[in-house]
Amino acid sequence: MDFLQLPEGWISRLGRYSIGTQSKIRGHHKGSSRSRRFGSSMDFSDFREYHPGDDVRHIDWNVYARTEKVYIKRFLDEQEMRIHIMIDGSKSMQSKWLFTKQLAFSLGTIVLMNDDKLTMSLGEGKYRPFRQKGNSAQKKFSHFLTSLPEPKETGFAELADFQQSKDSTVLFILSDALESLDKWQHFFHRASKYSKDIRFLHISNEQERKPLFQGDLRLVDDESAEAFNVTMTPWTAEAYNRQRSVHVAGLQSLCRRYGVHYMPVHIEDGIQRVIMHQLAKQNWIR
Repeated sequence: MDFLQLPEGWISRLGRYSIGTQSKIRGHHKGSSRSRRFGSSMDFSDFREYHPGDDVRHIDWNVYARTEKVYIKRFLDEQEMRIHIMIDGSKSMQSKWLFTKQLAFSLGTIVLMNDDKLTMSLGEGKYRPFRQKGNSAQKKFSHFLTSLPEPKETGFAELADFQQSKDSTVLFILSDALESLDKWQHFFHRASKYSKDIRFLHISNEQERKPLFQGDLRLVDDESAEAFNVTMTPWTAEAYNRQRSVHVAGLQSLCRRYGVHYMPVHIEDGIQRVIMHQLAKQNWIR
């Protein structure tokens, strides 16, 4: 766990949580997530009259002895959730990579500890995704994150691979969202076909939100390698802040349009605050 620089006892603290969702639970395998259907868990729901073909093991013989009528017990079904975590692997994520992996690990650990199915993919799908279920897969998950390459792709929104997220109960997207809004519109349009509960975690650091550079600078785009000569003045900084505000507002508008839940995440807040307060407060975990 040292490679992620997480707080002491972090995994045990995550064990108190589960992924919160209003989406219909999919799948036919047992998990710890309560479905609205009836099945064979140990949680009693109610009685109903016996019908030919019902499982005789569910007949309540005590009720029969009192009423001479045959009733069966109904139990709430527990099915697995399918959670997919999609990570932006573009070069602009390099300065946010440790925190992004902390966030991905925390969400993934919550999924596995609740005996649900976790898939995780990076960027354009060039790298083999993670697909496992249950707490026994925790070591494999840690190894997967350890083996993730440094972000080096030239884009994310336009070419992201959604195949691994098909039929997800919840789809988490971790990105700094620095690409143009037209590319993000294309992204969210495609994403809406793969999950009914999409959560976009917009990761940023203070340097992006409030650049403190001064004087003559040569800025190089991490992804396109295009260089710009800029003189940073108060006017330049103000123009940058206005443009960034427009971009963020446009991103939020696209999320509303496509039914995507949006959450800004500031690295400086730290992983404990983001998980234990921010995500919990919005019932993304509970």
